[in-house]
Amino acid sequence: MAESADRDRRGGSRGGNRGGNRGQRRGDPRDRKQQDRGAPQAERAGKNLPRRIAWEVLLDVATKDAYANLLLPAKLSRTHMGAQDAAFTTELTYGALRRQKFYDAVIEVASSRAIEKIDPEPLAAMRLGAHQLLSMRVPNHAALSETVAVVKRSSPKTAGFVNAVLRRISEAEPAEWLDRVTAETSETARLAIEHSHPEWVVRALTQALKGHGRDAAELEALLAADNAPAKVGVTALPGLIDRTELPGEPTPLSPIGVTLNTAAPRDVAAVADGRARVQDEGSALVALALAEVDAPAGTWADLCAGPGGKAAVLGAAAAGESLTLEAFDSSEHRVDLVRDSTKALSNVTAALRDGRDARGPYSKILVDVPCSGLGALRRRPEARYRRRPEDITALSGLQRELLSSALDACAPGGVIAYSTCSPHYAETVLIVDEVLRLRAKSGSDDIEVLDAPAVLSSITGTEAESFASVTRDGGRYAQLWPHLHNSDGMFLALLRKAK
Repeated sequence: MAESADRDRRGGSRGGNRGGNRGQRRGDPRDRKQQDRGAPQAERAGKNLPRRIAWEVLLDVATKDAYANLLLPAKLSRTHMGAQDAAFTTELTYGALRRQKFYDAVIEVASSRAIEKIDPEPLAAMRLGAHQLLSMRVPNHAALSETVAVVKRSSPKTAGFVNAVLRRISEAEPAEWLDRVTAETSETARLAIEHSHPEWVVRALTQALKGHGRDAAELEALLAADNAPAKVGVTALPGLIDRTELPGEPTPLSPIGVTLNTAAPRDVAAVADGRARVQDEGSALVALALAEVDAPAGTWADLCAGPGGKAAVLGAAAAGESLTLEAFDSSEHRVDLVRDSTKALSNVTAALRDGRDARGPYSKILVDVPCSGLGALRRRPEARYRRRPEDITALSGLQRELLSSALDACAPGGVIAYSTCSPHYAETVLIVDEVLRLRAKSGSDDIEVLDAPAVLSSITGTEAESFASVTRDGGRYAQLWPHLHNSDGMFLALLRKAK
C-alpha cells in the first residue's frame, strides 16, 4: 500500500498491542527529537519503491560488502524518483545502518534469536522496520505492513516472522527498549548500543579526544554526531566556478563550498561537467590549507589521490598559480576516478603509481593516507561494523612509509600535508611523531612542524583553538570533529622541509 507524505507527517495512530496514539517517534532513544521524514507522496502503485530500494541496499551491504554511499545513489538515479521519495529512501537506508547495533539488540530480544541465526533477507527487513518504528515519524501500521510487503515479494516464507517481530518492537517506546537492552551492561557497552558503535570504536574515540587535547566528556556528542544525517556538500573548484553560482547554502567553514538539499547532486550541471565536486567541508579544507601555505614555485603532487576530490581542489589552486599537479594512486580504478574528478583541469595528470615510489622534487605534496575512516562514519555508516582494531596496526606501516616517501620527495622549502579521515591517535599524532623522530635519528633533522590550526583559521575565519591538536616544536597539528565542525573528522599536519 502506498502512503502519502502528509499521512506520515501527521503520525497517525501508533496502534499496536499497547493501543492508542503513541505520539511521535524519536531518532535518539534518550531524547524525543523527531527526524521529520515522511513517506513519499507518489510511490508507484504496488511497488513500495523507497522501502524496496532501501531493503535491497541493506541486504547488499550485509551480504556483499557493498558500500551504501556508492550503491544507493546509483539505484536512485536509475529510478528517476522525485526529491521527496529520494530523501525518504535515503533516510530509510542510512538511518537503519547508523543505528544498526541498537536495532539488532532490540531485534534479538523481540525475536528471541541471536542476530547471526536470522537469515539476511528477513533481518534486513527487520532493521528497516525497526528504524521506522523507533526513529521516524512513520505510523505503526505503515511501518509494519509496507515493510512486510517488501520482504514478502522475495522471501514470502519469512514474512510472518518479520511481521511478528516488528509488532513486538512496536509495543514499546525507544527509551524503554534502550533500558531493556542495556540493563546490567558497562558504561562503554551502554554507549556502544545506544549510539550504535562497536565498543572498541567507543574506546578509541575516547582516547582520540584525550590525545588531541579535548575533554573526554565530549564523547557522547561525538558519537551522536556520527549518527546525524550529513548534508550533501559540493565544492566549487577555484577558477572554474564560484560557489554563488551553485544551488544550496554556503558552507560555514569552507569558502568554496555549499550544502545541497538533494540526494542527487549529479543533477547539478557544474557537478556533472566537473567544475564542482561532491565533497565534505573537511576534505576541502585539507586541500585549501596546503594550497594556502607558501612554498617555492614547482610541481605539486597528491600521492594517494583517489577518488580525486582533494586532487581537484589542489589542481584548481595550482592552476591559479600556473603550476601543475601530478596525482598518483596504486589502484587503476581509483586513477580513473581521479581523471574523472579533474576532467575540467588541463594542468593535472593522473597516473598509476604507488605513493611510496614518489620521485619529486615537488614543492607541495598531499599524502592523504589510507586509514580506518573513523572520522567519516556519518557518511559511511557501515564502516564502523567492518573495521577491526587490528586494521589500525595493519595500516600503520603503510602510513609511515607514505609519509616518509613524501618527505624525501619534497623540494627544499616545500610543504607536505599529512592527512587522514580519522581522529584515531595511532593513525594521526603517533604516525607523524614517529616518522619525524626516526628521520631526525637518521641525521635528517630537516622538518619544521607548521601551525595547521592557524592556517585553517585564516581560511575559515574560525577560532584556531577549535582545530587545535597537540603542539610540536612551536607548531601544531590540527583535528576537525563532526560534533564541533559538522564535518568529517579530518586530521592535518603541515610540515615544511628545510631549504
